[in-house]
Formats: sequence, structure tokens, C-alpha cells
Amino acid sequence: MGYLPLKPKAFYADQPNYCYPAEEKMKRSASVEALLRKANTDFAELKTAYNASLQEKHVREDLKVLIKNIFENLRSCLDYIAQDIFETHCSAAKRPDRLYFPIRQTAAEFNTAIAKDFPGLQGAAKAVYDLLESVQPYQIPWLGHFNKLNNLNKHPYLVEQTRTEARHVTVSRGGTSVAWGPGVSFGSGVSVVGVPIDPRMQMPVPNTVAKTEVVIWVDFLFKEIDQPALPFVEASIKNVTKLFRDLKPHL
Repeated sequence: MGYLPLKPKAFYADQPNYCYPAEEKMKRSASVEALLRKANTDFAELKTAYNASLQEKHVREDLKVLIKNIFENLRSCLDYIAQDIFETHCSAAKRPDRLYFPIRQTAAEFNTAIAKDFPGLQGAAKAVYDLLESVQPYQIPWLGHFNKLNNLNKHPYLVEQTRTEARHVTVSRGGTSVAWGPGVSFGSGVSVVGVPIDPRMQMPVPNTVAKTEVVIWVDFLFKEIDQPALPFVEASIKNVTKLFRDLKPHL
């Protein structure tokens, strides 16, 4: 989905349905709201497809398509926001031929992008500038990861996800319990709640005094960013929604 361009008034001079900039911004805001609702609806469907894929032990194609659609709609939300920021705070400047939400890896790159595409923003609307900077990849990794996955999803082969399994062990005795997961390794002579650990199996030796529970956690990861797929998609929806809500009073 593209953005709604702001055309010069001369273009609309003889147009009976002339849409003033304020009306265009209202339309874009309504579009963002609609896209966020669609993303949440698709996420509910995604969870169903995701759980089915976990059971089937492979990534279903409909799951990939749902993720692609959610990411594209969220990216459209960000670009609509960029249009409104420019029209509200930078309209006296020449509009760039292509105006997108700024995503930069360093503070220097971010400041260059703002000066080029949103001239005067820092002085005219410091709160908006600060909100844009607060989500940049050099502040928090989420937006950089989102941008990478979104760009990969534009290609014919959707971003790949890797199925992973992780073993979590809990040993209980009386009112005491000890739990460990991947990355924990016991050497010889170690006991947990009074029960020796077999260093070869990394499990308590057979006994009658403690209860041992083993849970296998199964998940899909976006291998390009080494992040669990479902939580990352959910976080992306929440982050874009929060940014829109925080910026809306300034637009």
C-alpha cells in the first residue's frame, strides 16, 4: 500500500472534489487505524496457523503469507505517519520525491535523514523528533530487525524460520525446587536438592525422593535475527501502535 501524496493546490484548482491537506491527514490517520486493526485480526489468525505448524514440525506457507501481510501493513503505517509529520511540521520545505519513515543505524545517519527529508523538524517539533529517534535501531534493536525482515519479505522467497526445541528441567523435593534450561551444564559431583546429577545425561540419577519434570519448549525463530517469530510479530504490532498513539497528538 502506498502513501497519499500531497499535490500542489494548482492541481486541484478546477477539481470539484478537492481534498485539502487537513482532510488528507484525516484520511491517512483513518488508514493507519484500519491497518492496525487488520494487523491484529491477522495476528489472531497467525497464532492458529503457528500452532498448527508447531504440531506439523514445519513452517506452513499460509503462516509465512500472514507474516508478510502484517509486516507490509505495519510498514505502511509508518510511512503514513511520515507523511503527516512532514505536512504538519515541514510543509514550508520542498517535499522529497519519496518520503518514508526514517530508519537509520546511527545517530549521525538519523540526523542526516531528518535534515534532508524533514527540514526544521527538531526545532519546530522537538517532541516528534525525540519520538522518532527513540525507536531508531541504535536506541533499541526492534525497528532494525523489523526493517530487515520486512525488506526480505518483499522478495519471492519469504523469510525463513527455523524450528527449535529447548529442554527445561525442574527438580522438586519438599518445598524446594531447582530449574534449569539450555546453556546450563553440570560437572561431576554436583547434586540438586540432595540428588546427584548424572553429568553424561545432565539429569538427576534415578531416585525416590525428588520429582523431576522435563518440558520441551518448541518454537520457530526468524533465523536472520535469531528472534522467536510469534513474539516478534506481536511486539511489532504493539510498537507501531504505541508510536502512532504517542505521535498522534502532535500531528
